[in-house]
Amino acid sequence: MKFSTYTSAIMATLPLASSKLITASGNISLPDTDTTVLGNIYNHWVHLGNKSFDLTRSLIAPTTKPVTIPMTGSRKSALIEPSRSALVIIDMQNFFLHPELSPKAEGGRKAIEPTLKMIDGFRKNGMPVLWVNWGLNGRDLLDMPAAFLAGFSSDGVDPLKTFGSDMGNLSDGTAVGRKLMRGSWNAMPYGPLYDAQVEGVKNGTDYYFHKNRLSGLWGAQTPLGMWLEENQMTTLFFGGVNADQCVWGTFLDAYYKGYDVIYVDDIAATTSPEYATQMVKYNANLDGFLSSSSLIISALS
Repeated sequence: MKFSTYTSAIMATLPLASSKLITASGNISLPDTDTTVLGNIYNHWVHLGNKSFDLTRSLIAPTTKPVTIPMTGSRKSALIEPSRSALVIIDMQNFFLHPELSPKAEGGRKAIEPTLKMIDGFRKNGMPVLWVNWGLNGRDLLDMPAAFLAGFSSDGVDPLKTFGSDMGNLSDGTAVGRKLMRGSWNAMPYGPLYDAQVEGVKNGTDYYFHKNRLSGLWGAQTPLGMWLEENQMTTLFFGGVNADQCVWGTFLDAYYKGYDVIYVDDIAATTSPEYATQMVKYNANLDGFLSSSSLIISALS
């Protein structure tokens, strides 16, 4: 739909008598040229040509210092508003990354260094860092579907070896705690990520959210979802583990709910076969954008 047609269609739905679309708020601007606009007055992309898109729309918040982020997929770049963009880190926890608990997670451990650099880059630009981790309570255990209990049982069948079960000790004597329960050692961020998370939350740059399913945005509402709405976020950068499970689940729900979604390839990993990663990248490219931490950090610098 061309801009002129788009404007006419929207104007017909506005309750206020106005000759221009943007006079309703004064906080958004759209180009005067014959530019393609995808979406509606509340949620739209402006195509800037050459498969590049402006994602900075907002009815109530100003655009301050937009940044163009290069992409590696079929969409070549995205113009974002930093104040409405966040880094979402999924499940970088001891349970999924510690060598004794997840020896096959080499990819996840390799993603730690670029993740820390991404965190630093976002903080320097006043962009929030959102830690979204498994963190169950007693009510969650009562409500957990059988399929999830089976999937997280160490042998696939034993109800005494799934969520909430005591995982014993590491070889150095560390108490692993109850499986993925809030406050347990195994549910804490892994290695240097723990210090980064504690520091960020203390300083007010980072926020920590518990989840009780693969997705941190499943269903009608979650703590993460409420925070995103209350803080007018529109654009989300995703990393974490496992790429094809919890990262993908949250990414997909964010896409369903209308957020701009960017999959950051080198800060996401999985222990699944390679074709699982290929699936994620293929579909993330269709649903949103693909990029890398080096491209993003360079653009934000």
